[in-house]
Amino acid sequence: MLLIGWLLGAGHAFAQDARAIVAEAQRRTEATSQRYEGVLQVFNAKGAIADKRWLLERLGSHGNSRMVLRFTAPAEVKGVAMLVVNHPDRASDQWMWTPAIERDRRIALQDRSTQFFGTDFSFEDLEERDVDQFDYTLLGEEAVDGASCWKIQSVPKKSKTSQYTRSMVWIRKDNYVPARVESYVRDQAARRLNYSDIHTVQGIWTARVLEMSDLRRGSRTRLTLDKLEYNLPLKEENFTLQALRRQ
Repeated sequence: MLLIGWLLGAGHAFAQDARAIVAEAQRRTEATSQRYEGVLQVFNAKGAIADKRWLLERLGSHGNSRMVLRFTAPAEVKGVAMLVVNHPDRASDQWMWTPAIERDRRIALQDRSTQFFGTDFSFEDLEERDVDQFDYTLLGEEAVDGASCWKIQSVPKKSKTSQYTRSMVWIRKDNYVPARVESYVRDQAARRLNYSDIHTVQGIWTARVLEMSDLRRGSRTRLTLDKLEYNLPLKEENFTLQALRRQ
């Protein structure tokens, strides 16, 4: 009876362990705010490179936050901005502001699987993910770039709208920083996000380089976080649609 009990309970125990790992990874990145300058290099399937830059500011964290992202280069996208309002219990609200035509556009849920301004990130990839929006299963342990990691499967709950049917997440055992996320559409691997150049910034372990690969198109985008700061005194009134239009 004891042996059968352990076998029947193993899946539940692993699910609980997996959620605890993800929750601890989330807890270790808690900050009231964040700002960084993003340097993006977009590599197409032939290796050609396009450079972009943006400034990102976030107020709040973990599914209850507001984020403004504004392109600063090149000239053809300079000033284009995005406002994301994340909610803990439903899909985020997203708006795009295009200064050349002085127009804002709400990003509909059905459009969030599309590419974000020629990068390999989708609109959905810019959302924050709260631990309670997914179910988790611990699949085992694997090394990524020489670092020992927990390998965890993440599946969106029915209340969570997502283009991805599941994701595989590798979380480093030494500092709880994600090392890799591989996201699937049905049974096909669609995108892979690798994290590197990991250091502490104001006591928070942070990956300074993120590389997103579109596995279907054969392209990739490298995002380098420059001038990164946490816990800044940012003003809430700067994270509204009205502020997006003014700046």
